[in-house]
Amino acid sequence: MRVMKSLNKKKETLFAAGKMLPLVEEFYTIQGEGFHTGKAAYFIRIGGCDVGCSWCDTKFSWDPYLHPMVETDRIIKNALQSGARDMVITGGEPLMFNLIYLTRQLKIRGFNIYLETSGAWPMQGTFDWICLSPKQSKKPLRNIYTQADELKVIIQTKNDLAWAEENAGKVPDKCFLFLQPEWSQYERIIGILVEYVKRNPKWRISLQAHKFMHVP
Repeated sequence: MRVMKSLNKKKETLFAAGKMLPLVEEFYTIQGEGFHTGKAAYFIRIGGCDVGCSWCDTKFSWDPYLHPMVETDRIIKNALQSGARDMVITGGEPLMFNLIYLTRQLKIRGFNIYLETSGAWPMQGTFDWICLSPKQSKKPLRNIYTQADELKVIIQTKNDLAWAEENAGKVPDKCFLFLQPEWSQYERIIGILVEYVKRNPKWRISLQAHKFMHVP
């Protein structure tokens, strides 16, 4: 777990126990990517990422010190008040932090919990669905592959398809495989992905449907 400096003693204790998290944003919306596209879900985005993808569309989340430390119980309360039953924990890279308390409390309250992760940090918490989105700049830990329900590889250039296949060879047969065009390269790359999936039907295409719908 990342160590947060400049916290007072009480906050440091709460943070270590997973009872405070650097919260970038939280919102109720429609899942726009991967296997669960189209489902209503409550999103929490946790600050902090050391993977550093050049094309990342949430670079504002990278530095956890730019975001308030929020009590985890408050996050849970807000999710309950939204009426959502599905929770997506994303980042940044959420596994940089202790998610055990958060996920335990969400399960007690009946939530389905989905994780979006690069897999570069050890697993902490209990999840109903794990979406592994591996990045070449900081590769996943070996044991994350066996836990993945969904592999979602971002494709910026044709060369990224080799990286996708390398990762597909490490996940279980039951894992769903998705290729997702990097948003700024969508027009240039989507035709290549369509033809690739037609030749390799084990793959599906994931689109960032929320951007087409103009929702968060």
